[in-house]
Amino acid sequence: MAAASISVSETPLVLYALRRADDALILGHRLSEWCGHAPMLEEDMALANMGLDLLGQARELYAYAAKVECNGNDEDKFAYLRDVRQYRNLLLMEQPNGDFARTMARQFFYAAFADLYWRAMMKSEDATLAAIAAKSEKESAYHLRHSSEWIVRLGDGTEESHRRAQTAIDDLWAFTGEMFCNDDSERALIGQRIAVDPETLRPQWLKTVSEVVSEATLELPRSGWMQQGGRSGRHSEHLGHLLSELQSVQRTFPGATW
Repeated sequence: MAAASISVSETPLVLYALRRADDALILGHRLSEWCGHAPMLEEDMALANMGLDLLGQARELYAYAAKVECNGNDEDKFAYLRDVRQYRNLLLMEQPNGDFARTMARQFFYAAFADLYWRAMMKSEDATLAAIAAKSEKESAYHLRHSSEWIVRLGDGTEESHRRAQTAIDDLWAFTGEMFCNDDSERALIGQRIAVDPETLRPQWLKTVSEVVSEATLELPRSGWMQQGGRSGRHSEHLGHLLSELQSVQRTFPGATW
């Protein structure tokens, strides 16, 4: 009999930790899909290592959410036993890998945000979140450097690589705005200096992104229309397919150990 989904007490702090954990888990899973398929062995290892970095962030955040919630859940239950509408990750994270340029554009957009975010979160009044941030910032700094270099290499490379990189940027741009949104739940934590207001990070993010994209001889879209929904559990069709694979063993063999 398949395992049933858990219930979650989404207090502001629990929800805040779950949102960031879900970002890391889903993007980490997407990167893991490249294992054995990257364009070169070195990049295969790099993508796998970045995926492992994100998985480590997810584990720490899920464990903290479980401690705060105190409802019998743990990191495995949060990862494997929630329905798709219970996930709170950014829509950007769940977008399919596509070709290598698309994967790098997705990674670049998020890493440019995550590096700023975790650096700011190191000053959080919540000691646990500040400690997670201190570790995560070192990882996100590498992720940003790695993906930036690839954006430049692809954009300023061959005619084909330039076309693919520009297409990836155009396709994913509408998912970037959600990174800077917040709601009443987060605003309460921002007021307590536990959380960071993501809107304050937008100018520096845009500066970083613009400089790299310009160096790559690419262009950012001018459209200001942005997709939203992931933070409140409204996802694209892609997340359901991803979770069916991610959760398959735990759902089929609940609590299995080996």
